[in-house]
Amino acid sequence: MNLHGLDAIIFDFDGVLVESVNIKTQAFASLYADHGEKVVAQVEGYHLRHGGESRFEKFRYFQTEILGGPPLDDREVSDLAGLFSKLVVDKVVSAPMVTGAQEFLDRCQDRLAMYIVSGTPTSELDEILQRRNLRQYFEGIRGSPGTKAEHISELLVEYSIDASRCVMIGDAIADHKGAMSNRLKFLGRVAENGKNPFPDDVIAFEDFSCLPDTWCKA
Repeated sequence: MNLHGLDAIIFDFDGVLVESVNIKTQAFASLYADHGEKVVAQVEGYHLRHGGESRFEKFRYFQTEILGGPPLDDREVSDLAGLFSKLVVDKVVSAPMVTGAQEFLDRCQDRLAMYIVSGTPTSELDEILQRRNLRQYFEGIRGSPGTKAEHISELLVEYSIDASRCVMIGDAIADHKGAMSNRLKFLGRVAENGKNPFPDDVIAFEDFSCLPDTWCKA
C-alpha cells in the first residue's frame, strides 16, 4: 500500500499519534484499585482488548460484568468519566509522540485532508490537540460517545470524502472494523513488543519512521 492516489487519512489518536495507551490503562486501574487486584487485572485486560471502545461503554461493562452490580445510570457514568478525565488529560498532553508521527503530519498536511476518530470524548480530544498544538492539522475530529464506524461514516458525508480514496490508521480492532464497515483502506499500528490484533491481511507498522519517505509527497 502507498498513499498515492488518496485524498484523506483518518487517524485514531491514542497509540497511533501519541504514546498514551498506558496512561489510560493506569487510570482505569486507579479507579478500580479499591476492588482488589483481581478486579484491576480484569479491568486492564478488558481495556487493552477493546482499544477504541469509549470509556462510557467500558464503565458500564465493568459495573455489570466484572463487579456484578446493577447497571450504572447516565449520571454515574458521567461522574466516572469526569474522574477518568482528571487522571489522564495532563498526562496525555505531555506524552511523547509516536516516533515519526510529527514528521508524517508535517509531510501530509499540504497534500491530504486529515481527520481523527477516537474513543476519547470529543471535547477532551479537542483540548488535548489544542494544548499539543496539533489541532491545525485536522479538518475534523470525532470522539465518543458513538462508535468508530458511526464517526467515520459522519466524516465521509460531512466532508464529501470518497471512501475509496481514504485510509484509516489505527491500533485497535475497533479501528479496523470501523474502516471495513465504511470500505476504507486500513493500516495498523502495532507498538514495539505489542500484540498484533489484526487479521493476517492487514499491513502493520511499528512507527511512522518505518513508512517510506515518499508517502505524502506529491
